[in-house]
This record gives sequence, C-alpha cells and structure tokens, in this order.
Amino acid sequence: MAKGGVKRASPGADEEKNPLANVELSDEDAKNLQKAQRDLGRVELAMDRLGQTKIMPAYERRRAAVKGISKFWPVALMNHSHFAFFAQHSADQLALSYLEDLWIARDAVEPRCYTIEFHFKENKFFTNTVLKKEYRYQAPAATAENDKPDENGITDTMLDFSWERDVEPQAFKIDWKDADKALTKLYPSEAAEDDDDPVDSGSFFNFFEKAADPADLGITIANDVFPEAIEYFLGQAGGDELDSGDEDDDDDDDAEEIDLEKPRSKKQKI
Repeated sequence: MAKGGVKRASPGADEEKNPLANVELSDEDAKNLQKAQRDLGRVELAMDRLGQTKIMPAYERRRAAVKGISKFWPVALMNHSHFAFFAQHSADQLALSYLEDLWIARDAVEPRCYTIEFHFKENKFFTNTVLKKEYRYQAPAATAENDKPDENGITDTMLDFSWERDVEPQAFKIDWKDADKALTKLYPSEAAEDDDDPVDSGSFFNFFEKAADPADLGITIANDVFPEAIEYFLGQAGGDELDSGDEDDDDDDDAEEIDLEKPRSKKQKI
C-alpha cells in the first residue's frame, strides 16, 4: 500500500501533456502587451479625472443639502465600523458632535492626493474651526520622455503613481483650549515596537496631530465615507452593526448625552 499523500500515476500519464503549459511569449508580443496595458491605464486615469470633475458639483449640492441636518457627518462617520474603531472614547464622540461639515479638497496636480477637512462649530475642546489632514503629493523626478502629456494630459509619471512612494501624510497642530485636557494627551496613541501599527489607537484626534496614518484611516474617510455619506448616515452602507461605544465609563467628566447612532436602527429610503 502506498504511503499517505503519494498518488500512483495513471497509465499513460507520462505521455499526457497539458495543452496550456509552456506557452511561449516572444519579446515583441510582451512589448505589445505592455503597451496595451499602459494605453488602458491612460484611459482609465483620464476617466477617473474626468469623473472627479463631473461629480464635484454634485458633492457641492449635497454639501448644501446636509448642512441643516443635525450631526449628519458625525453619524455618517460613526456608522462606518473602521472609523468607529478609532473613535471609541466618549470624549472623542462628544468632540465629533460639533462637526458640521466634512470636505475633501483634491490636489490640483495629482487628484489622487487630497486634504481632508473637518469643519467644527464653536466647542469646548479646541479653537480651530477646521482640522486638516493633508496627504501631500511628492512628485517623482520626471524625464523629458515620461513627462510628455498625451491628448488627455496623462504622462508616464502619472501612470507610475504609487501611494506608498509618492504620498506623504502631514501632521496638523490642534489648538487645544486646555492643554492638560487635550484628548491626544489624555488618550495618546501607542505604537508597537516592531511596526507602525498602534497597540492602542488612543483618541481619534491623534489622526490629525500625528503625520503617519498606518491604519489608512484617511483613505477610509476620503474614498469610502465621503462618497457614500448619505448611505452611511442612513445606515444603508457597510452592513456592520456597530456598538454604541459606551464601554469607556472613565469618560464621565463629559456627561453630556450624545446621540450619534439614532439613524442606525432604521433603514430609510430616499
């Protein structure tokens, strides 16, 4: 009897050949495939840029429509499970309850880079009316050949865009009204020794004051919550039921009641 894991060859197996094996690709064919792939990349990038241009007026109209809805942006953000994980402290949620507008300002040169803007009403935490998180474009060195734009304004340098290589997150200074009660001081972010991932994410507002964004929270906000903000506000996006975040009983100093979850229980249609 054969040992476990060893299969006996079927009769004639040596003569059997896989008709899809050993496909040879000539240098010319490889070059043509590479060219076709880059052509597709150019068109896709041009379409993405055009799409951003076309959708901005709609975002502006949505911005005006939600302006009068109380706590629209805090609720939309907290209904996203990834964001909610980084805003578990009740003090964070209280500070976020003053958020009245969220905007994504795209870089004019490289629209895949952006600045996230959190606009706040007057509050007891900080004097800033806007907190920003910039993902700054670091343009790679370009040669005359790869910097020549095509009919859509796309260059090879743009096609070779890399988020890890070409984007540098920036830190932003929050002007806390009481430095001793700054949320980032009360709840600091603690990083692991062997990598950049936080052991304890601490206060959400570390997102602004620290340059690094190892959890890609900015990508979540800009590319997920912001485009689908209405769906997240109404509890129709994401599919995750989030906990209320009331486990932090040590935050009783901020005893104001915050109802950031009210729309979650209903699936409203618009």
